[in-house]
Amino acid sequence: MNLLVTGGAGFIGSNVIRQLLRRSEPTRIVNLDCLTYAGHLENLAGADRDPRYTFIRADLRDKSKVVEIVKSHAISHVLHLAAESHVDRSISGPGDFIHTNIVGTFHLLEACRDAWAGQFEGRRFHHVSTDEVFGSLGESGLFSETTPYAPNSPYSASKASSDLIVRAYHHTYGLPCVLTNCSNNYGPYQFPEKLIPVVIQKALAHQPIPIYGDGMNVRDWLYVTDHVDALWQVLTRGRIGETYCIGGGNEWPNLRIVEKICDLIDALAPEQGRDSRRLMQFVKDRPGHDRRYAIDAAKIQNELGWTPAHSFEAGLRATVEWYLGNQEWVKAVTSAKRCDTGVIR
Repeated sequence: MNLLVTGGAGFIGSNVIRQLLRRSEPTRIVNLDCLTYAGHLENLAGADRDPRYTFIRADLRDKSKVVEIVKSHAISHVLHLAAESHVDRSISGPGDFIHTNIVGTFHLLEACRDAWAGQFEGRRFHHVSTDEVFGSLGESGLFSETTPYAPNSPYSASKASSDLIVRAYHHTYGLPCVLTNCSNNYGPYQFPEKLIPVVIQKALAHQPIPIYGDGMNVRDWLYVTDHVDALWQVLTRGRIGETYCIGGGNEWPNLRIVEKICDLIDALAPEQGRDSRRLMQFVKDRPGHDRRYAIDAAKIQNELGWTPAHSFEAGLRATVEWYLGNQEWVKAVTSAKRCDTGVIR
């Protein structure tokens, strides 16, 4: 297996690569990442010492470069994680989401179609998506593989579009595609703009912790290493042309999560956390804020035997402990300068 991981310097991608490098497979890993604000080589410190690993700085919007990478590295499997993924940023600047998530996916599909030239045996294109494409749930019910798409933000609309393009390439050209829609990920190496690391950092800095609306928006939380295990199962054993929903089975309203993090900070770092709940501050809700997400993961559990290994309490505690022990990483990734050119191998 020659595996191309797009977005491999990001949160989920770097967890994928670190975990796979501990195994005997794959034979080679090529990490394609353009190192935007959320992609950092600090996430993969030491990986370059493994002869199976290659990093290439490239942008999926550069079609000729993507074609060259897929061909020159004889890519047999793709794990497509690269995406703009922050909802607030998609509201203030949707253009990057359209170009990266839709056009970038199209370029990658075209590169594989060209390089594989109809010889699809032993090849696999795994597109990683989100449960946000399904829109908002009411107080009951779960998202499943048959839930109609109803995206409500520029981010989720761009991911829904890329999902449908992948589906079309499988049905039109026979490209060996699989697709996964996952719930909210959390864990080590998540860039400090998402809910859980934001709350941790705000509490440590004794700054106001913003909570959208009434704080009762519900998400299904999935520890990142559990997601990595699920992705590997689908990449290697999932049925071609199928979609699999991946969820942690951990539904929590944002307000309860913030409270839990505040209590953990106070318990684990008493010299830094002092009645952290007093920092909680309700702010105006985000436009188009979906009320509830939750995943029915029965298909991947029944077909591939995958179940999450972490309870939310255990995963959240491990996450808070990781950030407490890795504040130098936080400083490095939040202050890093980015240049626009260069290939690192």
